[in-house]
Amino acid sequence: IRRLLAGIKQAMAGDLLLRVAGLRAGYAGPVAGPLDFELRRGEIVGLAGPNGAGKSTLLKALWGGVRVFGGEVCKAPGLAISHQAQGFDDLRGVPLSGRDLLGLTGADAAGLPPWLAGRLDERLDRLSGGQLQFLRLWACLAAPADLVLLDEPTNNLDRAGVAHLADWLGRAHGGQGIVLVSHDHAFIDQVCTRVVEVGA
Repeated sequence: IRRLLAGIKQAMAGDLLLRVAGLRAGYAGPVAGPLDFELRRGEIVGLAGPNGAGKSTLLKALWGGVRVFGGEVCKAPGLAISHQAQGFDDLRGVPLSGRDLLGLTGADAAGLPPWLAGRLDERLDRLSGGQLQFLRLWACLAAPADLVLLDEPTNNLDRAGVAHLADWLGRAHGGQGIVLVSHDHAFIDQVCTRVVEVGA
């Protein structure tokens, strides 16, 4: 308990949003970790490592999506989290528009690329995979969240989408802390302020 209280106290100091120490996570049993890092506002931490190392599992553990079997995840009090998972649900027949999606997360449409801003009133099931992926990303990134978790954000994006995402991350995330997982090493090197290696 003493270590947990010390971690919470440290997270409250300054702009520290998250402290992860010895995190082991999984499902029926631990399959990933240990993981150690700290995250402050304005930082983008990339989780890198080989396929099967458990990067996505550890990312899910940060918001409670999987079981934590060991270690600590200390969050700043009142921390608002936004999470973008890999893949998306089948939206066929669901009468939601892009504007509806942004409204659900409280995301601002200002700053969307022109090729998507003009399609906000179209149904989500009529967008291409890349358009839907970028809109899902935007719904997380532009939401009023302190901590943003992104799992393979460049999946399904074309070159223009990746470039716009990298540009936004490079200049517009100062009030947030971001943790991302990506197989795209060039993207991680371009946008992350720090990279944490996750072992197999």
